[in-house]
Amino acid sequence: MPKTTDVKIRDAVCSFEPVTFRAPLKFGGRVIDKTFLINVEVTVENQRGKHETGFGSMPIGNIWAWPSMQLSGDKTEAAMKHFAEEITTVALGIPHYGHPLELMYDLAEEFGHLGRTIADQQHLGEEFPKLAHLVAASPLDAAVHDAFGRLHNVNSYNTLSKEFMNDDLTTYLDDQFKGEYLDQYTTRTPKDRMPLYHLIGALDPLTAADVTSRPKDNLPVTLGEWLKQDGLTHLKIKLAGDNLEWDIERVVKIEKVAVEAQTARGCKQWWYSLDFNEKCENVEYVLAFLKKVQEQAPAAYDRIQYIEQPTSRNLKAHPEIKLHEAAKLKPIVVDEALVDYEALLMARDQGYTGVALKTCKGHSESLCLSAAAQKFGMFLCVQDLTCTGFSFLHSASMAARIPTVAAIEGNGRQYCPGPNKQYSKLLPSMFQITDGTVGTGALSDVGLGF
Repeated sequence: MPKTTDVKIRDAVCSFEPVTFRAPLKFGGRVIDKTFLINVEVTVENQRGKHETGFGSMPIGNIWAWPSMQLSGDKTEAAMKHFAEEITTVALGIPHYGHPLELMYDLAEEFGHLGRTIADQQHLGEEFPKLAHLVAASPLDAAVHDAFGRLHNVNSYNTLSKEFMNDDLTTYLDDQFKGEYLDQYTTRTPKDRMPLYHLIGALDPLTAADVTSRPKDNLPVTLGEWLKQDGLTHLKIKLAGDNLEWDIERVVKIEKVAVEAQTARGCKQWWYSLDFNEKCENVEYVLAFLKKVQEQAPAAYDRIQYIEQPTSRNLKAHPEIKLHEAAKLKPIVVDEALVDYEALLMARDQGYTGVALKTCKGHSESLCLSAAAQKFGMFLCVQDLTCTGFSFLHSASMAARIPTVAAIEGNGRQYCPGPNKQYSKLLPSMFQITDGTVGTGALSDVGLGF
């Protein structure tokens, strides 16, 4: 039966905010130095006519979500912008009232058709990827959850129980979740503080000798400078995935710089995560890499907390790639391949033992996948899409509400900190980093928490 708490989307506006990078970021063989934030404002109404507005924001991330070999970045960016605008309009046509999860689940049924229509209209000559659908629609998804919480004057993570939801998780996952709701897989208050994962991109200088130019700001440039200023304990390393010698050498160099900087400040314990951005051809590459790192820098090997998406995101096209042997050594986390529950089940079969949650794949989808990952006993982490401003706070608020997530990535402060400024004074604990952590306890307000 419908609930009195249900809402209907009454208005939705999509806009774009240009963002310039202070330093280029290289990953997966591609370089990005500018982007757009997709910003969406949504007004919802309950059955008594009460209105409230919510907001959502996310980098467009086309280089990551749609790494086309045929289309230019400008074309994929334009297609995703158009999708974001059109899906916002389509949302106004949802005829019924419901919980945000229900509304977004119904809206997702339109993603494929809309993507095909845009690809045809713009003569793209290739399929609009499902991951690009999710990213372009994610600000709308966030805005609806934000508005729902604000309308009921509660935090959105406290609207995930049977009291508010019309359907249990069998609707969104499968019968293993009969009688279960998302409140069983989220906490009622956020973690007080969480370690921040700092990104080391493939172009990032490690020492002063590597610096060719410095941005005209007061932010650090080298790894040693960042470690000293922010007191970091978690480092995410971008690797090539198709150049074994370079990848090994990169980790060994980073370990050397980190040891010197961490020793100078009295830090004895820190961790690495490794991201190959699906460039490894097979599991043998990963195994050879780990073996060599362990031989050349055993302490660095011990610091590796997990490995993110080493091989192709196209799981169906590569059923021969099995990661079980690598997963015996370190958690192997699925990222680009994770676009729905079916993909999660397939990833498990192929040897993945962890899940990278990203709010850019949709607030609703991420919450459901986090529940599945927890039930299956998988390693969980929250990564970002160089999120900045509102989008970073949204990502952090989710990480702070999922009990088994131990750290959060936040690299917007490194590459494009401009949109952070308007939030930094309001939530200094989230943006002024001194001990390697962010103060997620501050994200307890109504809506998405801030």
